[in-house]
Amino acid sequence: MHLPLAQSYATLGPQFFRAQPAEPVAAPELLLLNEALARSLTLDPEALKSPEGLALLSGNEAPAQHSPIAQAYAGHQFGGWSPQLGDGRALLLGDITTPEGTFDLQLKGSGRTPFSRNGDGRAWLGPVLREYIVSEAMQALGVPTTRALAAVATGERVQRERAYPGAILTRVAASHIRVGTFQYFAARNDVQALEALTAFALKRHYPEAEGPMGLLSAVVAAQARLIAHWMSLGFIHGVMNTDNMAISGQTIDYGPCAFIDAYHPQTVYSSIDRMGRYAYDQQAQIGGWNLAQLASALLPIMGGEEAIPEATERVNAFRDIYQAEYLARFGAKLGLAEPTAEDLSLVTGLLEIMATEQADFTNTFRALTEGHNPLPDSLAFAAWHGRWQALAPSLDLMKQANPALIPRNHRIEQAIEAAVAGDLAPTTRLIQALATPFDPPEGTEDLRLPPLPEEEVQATFCGT
Repeated sequence: MHLPLAQSYATLGPQFFRAQPAEPVAAPELLLLNEALARSLTLDPEALKSPEGLALLSGNEAPAQHSPIAQAYAGHQFGGWSPQLGDGRALLLGDITTPEGTFDLQLKGSGRTPFSRNGDGRAWLGPVLREYIVSEAMQALGVPTTRALAAVATGERVQRERAYPGAILTRVAASHIRVGTFQYFAARNDVQALEALTAFALKRHYPEAEGPMGLLSAVVAAQARLIAHWMSLGFIHGVMNTDNMAISGQTIDYGPCAFIDAYHPQTVYSSIDRMGRYAYDQQAQIGGWNLAQLASALLPIMGGEEAIPEATERVNAFRDIYQAEYLARFGAKLGLAEPTAEDLSLVTGLLEIMATEQADFTNTFRALTEGHNPLPDSLAFAAWHGRWQALAPSLDLMKQANPALIPRNHRIEQAIEAAVAGDLAPTTRLIQALATPFDPPEGTEDLRLPPLPEEEVQATFCGT
């Protein structure tokens, strides 16, 4: 199948990637196709459903114009330095330019690459469906995010704790350049590559910015806005390694991610985050830490040690941008169009009450939006509620900031369990309902409910 794909990233030079085809799969079957996204990419959904389209989405055929590539990058993983990571189970098919911009198309789970280390390069159905469901829900919630174009079953089994059905996700992103991409070349003292990568990133994402300092400031601002948005929705990324922070400011790599049910600021879902490094209330701090690593990687092309004071100042701008965005987001959730610094105590006061009462994060804010009392037995909440009401909050503003539906962990796990057994109906129902999270469709009241004790999901996992 011919797609209007370029391979722009490959023009940077051979040290940036390894070119190779995907490993063919036995019996590909199209499970999910995001037809609206396909059309926005100027692609024909019917062509993608054809045998030729399925061959492309499964990796059984490469684009006609060029080979797919695995991108090289490094990164700090849970604070530990890994000098070479790279796409170990993904291949960039190429990029497509539309009236809305240029977007990468990438296959995840397409087989081994030179960066696979000891992995098999494959994905099983569960993580593929999780990323499809959550990334499309994030899009509907207005959060900058990578997107899911298609999910394909491979007809093969993938061995993890046991044998699972294999699958491949087609991911769409503004680009797949990460903080770790810059770190990869900085660690190799490859100044030429850093300069080329910076020019590429500026042209693709921030054409109004100038030079590496301009890129740093733009990424700092984008990430501050992104993480504040996560926080306002109770979203926990779960694995904020530097190789999982996109230069574009999009949320990328939905592994052990989750939305909080009963609120607690130290909530962790990731099964491997035993120290709480990436807990809900640590995300802003880690975002700043990651951006400091980006600044360090850019120093060789910013003037070396002489540039440290200015680079530090630009990284430190993260805090003020984040706090302003955090206040604006949570202010909107409380119906305050122009919240002031004094209103921050109203936000923190509610969150403290919610933590004490183990109140559901999403449903508490939604109940306020719908005029209900989410905590009728709490005297502390009654006092807080009086203070809040005195500010004459705007319900219209709240309706735009407080979703009724989020992709709850237990619902995702139930959908995955059904899909493994051959039933995609719960998955498609979730995807359809989550497409309008602020105005939920009729018949989705059950999807608003927090998990029963026996339904709670305590841990999520990285491995695709």
